[in-house]
Amino acid sequence: MRALLIRHAKTPGNEEHRYIGRTDEPLSEKGRAAAEDMKKDYGRKKVFVSPLLRARETAKILFPNAEQIVLPGLRETDFGLFEGRTADEMAKDEAYRAWVDGWCLGPVPGGESRQDVTERAVRAFTEAVCRSMEENEQELLVFVTHGGVIMSILSELGRPARDYYDFQTPNLSGWLAVCRLQNGDLSLLKPEKIREPGAAGSVS
Repeated sequence: MRALLIRHAKTPGNEEHRYIGRTDEPLSEKGRAAAEDMKKDYGRKKVFVSPLLRARETAKILFPNAEQIVLPGLRETDFGLFEGRTADEMAKDEAYRAWVDGWCLGPVPGGESRQDVTERAVRAFTEAVCRSMEENEQELLVFVTHGGVIMSILSELGRPARDYYDFQTPNLSGWLAVCRLQNGDLSLLKPEKIREPGAAGSVS
């Protein structure tokens, strides 16, 4: 079994380089158009999605006939006090500078830490994959989610192990990996970056 993790299309906040986590904004016109350019009916029966609108809209465009299975654990990072702001706007914000100087590992004031996101995202992803394996689901599982979530899942489960930032994912691209369950532990073997995720979705 393989898993394809896709980052949603662009939103207005993405285009302005804002920290957009819990903000439930729709796709921008450019983001929707880019997704429409990839649109084909790849015969997906179901797609796992973040509960946030931008992920659900992207999945609906890319896989219009697929049932959407919403996984709350796949929502983006809660950026707390940084939500909706840009790095330039916070250049003199002491809390933001402290967070960045700590490699963005610590908890955001009023929000989540990277470990918080990793724990919930990996749990949701693992449960979905294991359940699909038990039910002898289709060969390819598709997840439409967020950049930080994808980085968290792959840096935790990817083999060989790689750094979190190695898995940065532009909008509407993704990663394809083989799922291996051994002694109750899930790993993702040799994640491969996919620039046109719809094409990978053609595999049943």
